[in-house]
Amino acid sequence: MTSLSGGKDDPRRRAIKSKIRVVPDFPKPGIMFQDITTLLLDPNVFKDTINLFVDRYKGNNITVVAGIEARGFIFGPAIALAIGAKFVPLRKPGKLPGRVMSEEYVLEYGRDCLEIHVGAVEKGDRALVVDDLIATGGTLGAAMSLLERAGAEVVECACVIEIPELKGREKLNGKTLFVLVESH
Repeated sequence: MTSLSGGKDDPRRRAIKSKIRVVPDFPKPGIMFQDITTLLLDPNVFKDTINLFVDRYKGNNITVVAGIEARGFIFGPAIALAIGAKFVPLRKPGKLPGRVMSEEYVLEYGRDCLEIHVGAVEKGDRALVVDDLIATGGTLGAAMSLLERAGAEVVECACVIEIPELKGREKLNGKTLFVLVESH
């Protein structure tokens, strides 16, 4: 992937990190929730977040941006429009009408599932998977598996935040993960 700017010392990254609110014990005791809704309240920082991703992916022949429900829907469509790709939502069970493909996965607190419309991606599509955060990597791993089963080549995964101590990268089978900031 090319990157015109946006290195780790980029002041935009520092601004992004400063706008992420950490909420202790949400949604359950012991979790330090990384809340991106406070980032969205600052139009300049929100725009910088999108632009850092666009700078990385523009001109890299990405044909599909797949956003993971729900916060991947915030960043994914804007990235897709800016780089000239289609946006494909990866949803929780029962949210997509019509025929779907499903992928179950294990979370640190149980099981979940992602679905995609049959025919949303085609053989030869080059996909970028977008979400707000990577923790244990289960959700991104399931998204990659689902897209590959549907015929796409997953080029990379992109998240705003990474919680490195949870070692989510290890579940991505060597696929490149691009993140803007590490958790507080």
